[in-house]
Amino acid sequence: MIFYITGGERSGKSSYAQNLALSLSKTPKYIATSRVWDDDHRKRIDRHIADRDERWVSVEEEKILSKMIAPKDVVVIDCVTLWLTNFFVDTKNNIEKSLELAKIEFDKLLSLDATIIIISNEIGMGVHAQTEIGRKFTELQGWMNQHIAKHANKATMMVSGIPLTLK
Repeated sequence: MIFYITGGERSGKSSYAQNLALSLSKTPKYIATSRVWDDDHRKRIDRHIADRDERWVSVEEEKILSKMIAPKDVVVIDCVTLWLTNFFVDTKNNIEKSLELAKIEFDKLLSLDATIIIISNEIGMGVHAQTEIGRKFTELQGWMNQHIAKHANKATMMVSGIPLTLK
């Protein structure tokens, strides 16, 4: 089962996803996709881990998400944007290669016997990116969001803390 949760920044995506996971499992897994960029970022990650209680199993994985998920797991993947950033940086901002690699990895999730709650951002609904690299990443994010939403069993968009059912 794939739950896709999308929305803007501070729209309530993570809280909604975490509450959903806790309603489905006493010990959900939280896969954080953020790369540790510097010491300040490490502190931010550590704060996020500390915010979750002892029920959560916290895992950090930058790209190969499928290897972190066991049968029957209930997993929150947070988030697609940071996950895609890792592919984008590693391919030197190559949209096509990043999208190909991300789709290959995401498609592996579809065959797992697990409940996966995947959080993403709708970054293309705001101001048009001023830089070429920003515009390229916005395209990558939009295409990957479409791919995930197409294959998700349920899709929800968060707006101002309110979940809107897409499918």
